[in-house]
Amino acid sequence: MEKIRLNLGCGGRPLEGYINVDQDSLDQLKARYPHEKFPPGAKVENYDIFHLPFPDGSVQEIRADSLIEHLSFLEEPVFFREVARALAPGGLFNFSTPDFEEAVRQWLDAKDDWRDFFRNDDEAIAAQHWFGQYSYGTQSRWGYLTAMIFGSQNGPGQLHRNCYTVPKIQAIMKKMEFTILDIRKYRWKGDRDWMIEVRAEKNGR
Repeated sequence: MEKIRLNLGCGGRPLEGYINVDQDSLDQLKARYPHEKFPPGAKVENYDIFHLPFPDGSVQEIRADSLIEHLSFLEEPVFFREVARALAPGGLFNFSTPDFEEAVRQWLDAKDDWRDFFRNDDEAIAAQHWFGQYSYGTQSRWGYLTAMIFGSQNGPGQLHRNCYTVPKIQAIMKKMEFTILDIRKYRWKGDRDWMIEVRAEKNGR
């Protein structure tokens, strides 16, 4: 039997060998992420991530990179319970999310020097406008740091409605009866947000 592997909220990063799932179509994603390379023959399904069309315990792996920060407080438990329902015992849950503790620390250390209102027109995006900072740097509170906390808000769903720290993730995994195999921090694109990356296994093998 072929293994079922899901890549939820794939955005501009659909993966070969996975069923890629997003609220947007493949054409919409290619338009939003023109600089990303999409695998040949890539397909994107518009499944409801809170009601996945797979029987209990039938999925071997679920990925969710930069997804859970977009969940509302009420959606959060529904999503984690759906992941636990769909995964087979011993199934892998791999996900990443911004490290809110690091974002707040950077915010407090940054300069309070607001310069301009947010823009998301093509010219502004190309110039890395970010509230008039023209940089992805974190020297100013009112630049890319603002988007790290609240989301880029440059399209439907591009809002951050939740936040995570390592202890919170550890507590959620324990509550959902997952064992964390690995947890680490890294910088998004090498020099931007601090991210938390988690590799966990559903108990009951």
